[in-house]
Amino acid sequence: MSTHRQIAAINYETASRAVTIAMEVGESRGVKTVIAVADPSMTLIAYGMTDGATPHSAETSRRKAATSASTRRRTGMIPEALSITLPLATGSTLTTVDGGVPIFFDDVHVGGLGVAGGTPAQDAEIALETLQRLGARTEGMLT
Repeated sequence: MSTHRQIAAINYETASRAVTIAMEVGESRGVKTVIAVADPSMTLIAYGMTDGATPHSAETSRRKAATSASTRRRTGMIPEALSITLPLATGSTLTTVDGGVPIFFDDVHVGGLGVAGGTPAQDAEIALETLQRLGARTEGMLT
């Protein structure tokens, strides 16, 4: 019988690179973004806020990252039946607002990326492009 388990988690170098990429993608689209990257335990690993971004986007990006890290799903693809229940049941720790994506390298889940600052559709586009530039998997995350 095993006494422990090993969990793959994104490292700081990769997480901070994701933040930088997402901020660059957002800037190229005229969106003042706030970016959060969490590991599978929903622990914040890296964070960045573009000058001029709205303050409430800080918490939104963190919730999007935590949700995708925990559920291994794009936040905008969580079933509609959970759109109210999930935030209520978790004390608003988790969200179904689009802009959060899980981070997979091949089949290894290492965390979640949350983008806030634009519309949910803009945030999702920035997140997906960030995954592509990072070399992470986007399969199954497109609408």
